[in-house]
Amino acid sequence: MNDEQPAHRYSAALANDIERAWQDRWEEQGVFHAPNPAGPWADPEAIGGRPKFFLQDMFPYPSGAGLHVGHPLGFIATDVYARYRRMSGNNVLYTMGFDAFGLPAEQYAVQTGQHPRKTTEDNIQTYTRQLRQLGLSHDKRRAFATIDPEFYKWTQWIFLQIYNAWYDERAGKARPIAELVAGFESGDVATPDGRPWAQLTEDERRDAVDNRRLAYKKEVPVNWAPGLGTVVANEEVTNEGLTERGDMPVFQRNLPQWMMRITAYSDRLIDDLDRLDWPESIKSMQRNWIGRSQGAAVQFPVEGADERIEVFTTRPDTIFGTTFMVLAPEHPLVDALAAEAWPEGTEAAWTGGAANPREAVASYRLAASRKSELERQTEDAKAKTGVFTGAFATNPVSGQRIPVFIADYVLMGYGTGAVMAVPGEDPRDWDFAKKYDLPYIRTVQPSEEHDEDTAYTGAGAKINSSNDSISLDGKEIDEAKQIVIDYLEQRGAGRGTVTYKLRDWLFSRQRYWGEPFPIVYDENGVAHALPESMLPVELPEVADYSPKTYEPDDAESMPESPLDRAEDWVEVELDLGDGPRKYRRETNTMPNWAGSCWYEIRYTDPANTQRFVDAECERYWMGPNSTPGDTGGVDLYVGGVEHAVLHLLYSRFWHKVLFDLGYVSSEEPFRRLFNQGYVQAFAYRDHRGQPVPAAEVEEHGDGESMTFTWRGQPVSREFGKMGKSLKNVVTPDEMCATFGADTFRVYEMSMGPLDQSRVWETRAAVGAQRFLQRLWRNVIDEDTGEVRVSDAEPSPELSRALAKAADGVAKDYDSLQFNTAIAKLIELNNALTKESAGAGSPRAVVEQLVLMTAPVAPHIAEELWSRLGHESSLAFEAFPAADPALLVDEAVTCVVQVQGKVRDRLQVPPDIADDELEALARQSEKIRNAVGDKQIRKVIVRAPKLVNLVVG
Repeated sequence: MNDEQPAHRYSAALANDIERAWQDRWEEQGVFHAPNPAGPWADPEAIGGRPKFFLQDMFPYPSGAGLHVGHPLGFIATDVYARYRRMSGNNVLYTMGFDAFGLPAEQYAVQTGQHPRKTTEDNIQTYTRQLRQLGLSHDKRRAFATIDPEFYKWTQWIFLQIYNAWYDERAGKARPIAELVAGFESGDVATPDGRPWAQLTEDERRDAVDNRRLAYKKEVPVNWAPGLGTVVANEEVTNEGLTERGDMPVFQRNLPQWMMRITAYSDRLIDDLDRLDWPESIKSMQRNWIGRSQGAAVQFPVEGADERIEVFTTRPDTIFGTTFMVLAPEHPLVDALAAEAWPEGTEAAWTGGAANPREAVASYRLAASRKSELERQTEDAKAKTGVFTGAFATNPVSGQRIPVFIADYVLMGYGTGAVMAVPGEDPRDWDFAKKYDLPYIRTVQPSEEHDEDTAYTGAGAKINSSNDSISLDGKEIDEAKQIVIDYLEQRGAGRGTVTYKLRDWLFSRQRYWGEPFPIVYDENGVAHALPESMLPVELPEVADYSPKTYEPDDAESMPESPLDRAEDWVEVELDLGDGPRKYRRETNTMPNWAGSCWYEIRYTDPANTQRFVDAECERYWMGPNSTPGDTGGVDLYVGGVEHAVLHLLYSRFWHKVLFDLGYVSSEEPFRRLFNQGYVQAFAYRDHRGQPVPAAEVEEHGDGESMTFTWRGQPVSREFGKMGKSLKNVVTPDEMCATFGADTFRVYEMSMGPLDQSRVWETRAAVGAQRFLQRLWRNVIDEDTGEVRVSDAEPSPELSRALAKAADGVAKDYDSLQFNTAIAKLIELNNALTKESAGAGSPRAVVEQLVLMTAPVAPHIAEELWSRLGHESSLAFEAFPAADPALLVDEAVTCVVQVQGKVRDRLQVPPDIADDELEALARQSEKIRNAVGDKQIRKVIVRAPKLVNLVVG
């Protein structure tokens, strides 16, 4: 028996040769270069009448581990779609760059002493090689990384446009800062205290302008980790108030930070979601994150002082139930409110054991600073803590005298950082009131089944809610809210308003590996924006990339960026228009989000050295179309749901500012969004619960009785997200070596719907390989390597199968249903195999099948197309169109029932009329026998597929 395989079989080795050859050819010939309407790549003739299509993946971060098979799921899908779109007549912009600034590279640099640029660029080379071997049809001319100075020059430039802009609430958009100054000068815009602009000092004018900028510097509460020497985001703090990295204590500190006034765009960011073709789940996440709420701003006068405590409440109707107030420990009024001595009659439990209110407040603030925001929000009722400030306020509606506390369950980042405590209707206030023996007043009639020892949060008529001027008693909540708001506004004690959970964006990082700010400070600490001619501000070389660290419990320490140590770079002499002067550079860097806030725009014109984008290029690729309400933007954006809020919200904000200032024609960056699922894989654990290498596990048995061992010892199996931690990684390199890139592509796209997660099983890729091998055999003789096609006409059945496949596959590609498209291709290939067994395959079918397969398996398709006698790439060949006449079945099967039971099946024309179908059914010998001498009482006809006779 000869086990030697045929010389020309489509094996992994042959696939690899074919794939490398075509990848080289595509690159050499610039097959996937998309012409631009302007600039160095302008080619009006190539654009011709082809409609454009801008397709984009979310920016990958080039980690040192390289890709595993889960990473390219979205990349392969977008490539399939890009290829289909080109074959459908589109001019497709499809490329990829790298989001390359960020903490991982900096951490690696600290550990190894290697410059983060070196490690990042090495990682980019690995990613680029891995992506190339998958055959992704990127326009490589347009690729860049956010760490390229020629890219981040324009990131810095955009920051300056935001810095030099303000939000005009009357116009509902951003305007240049020069127009704000002109408004101040003319009196059209009021100064902060109402004085004429001419009467303000230079410092007052500067403050008036700086306080309206969209990018501004301000002292804000941040999570400071002295042991790490850096500020960390809320998401990087554990429930125990420690850093995720290193388990270091975290303290709340007020520190000067660069901020972005994203809150000015809250309404537009919410309202414009209705205009986007995005998944509803993502829209809901953004709406919830922004958190728009309607209610009232209420001012509570402080007894014996000029201060008023302002709160925002969505339930002004409950104000009669306010029996105390609570401020966040960080609230700016706390110092002024803290009395020197305890008022007479102060409960001992309110003092925290301190000798006086100021001591109590200071001690409590320190304790609160040691907790994360998450910890403060999730503490149970028994853990509720607070101290009395010694101050009292007055309820502006009931006139009641109420004590003012501070407590860490109130956060400065939400609302005004102060709440009117209504224990009768708020569970947190109820818990606090119970712990500190504070009174409660119910203002909503509880239901009969309500537990009296809890707050009531349901609906009901108002009770205990009246004064000499108004009465809410008996009224429903919505009506009562408006009565209270009107009452407050008439007395200058409050107003109806809208508030948001969204906070301004903290835009500073005390790290090295990020974009430097194009800001310098003079000897008086005044900030100055650098002119465009001085951009980019490049990162200097430093000997030590790590931030300055302190003792983990040193809450009073201050952050120091690694850039602070680059004195030759920090201290600089510049001429900013008034002669050479000494300045100090900003030593914080931008967050890793900065580059990804606008990279889609740069893709349209990345070779431009004069502007961040040519207006004509942006308008062509991203401008709004003729559809009413179209926002413009990338035509299809594909990526993971993990970026649902932050990246997408930040990039929308930047884009809207650029639109307001006239730099782009599109109102939104991404008009359509699609979230792909994840790839999961089997993971295995030993008796200690530790992961073991999945590739080394042996399987025993079959089906439900399977067992697993590793090195002879039993292990358990589970599903898990593919990754190094579970030791279940499979790389594209392994798949390409074992099967070839096209098999990997077909398998990954056939595993299930693109938007759903799927379980990886390497052995199952054999099915995809067999499909491609059968396709190869239908064109190429495995023994001789000769083309085995004929010019014979295909049978009517095969022609009909081809038409149905062409129609169905096109629809599936168009709707991103690649798994069902592949199923249809396999079905057609099987039909072709059956008909051409022992003879040549009909060219009329083979060529159409090859073209339809090209988007998912481009290398083998190009090779077969070439061997079929075509000299040029099939990348721009027209996608097969179905013959409409062949989509209509010549006959369909009609089921004929008697009393609901099938008695006969008839082959009838698909367009048969009801009366004709009934006549055929009655004439059937099987039906006449089934009816016998019974009377037909009713006939139900559903042409062309059903007739049911009711007899009796």
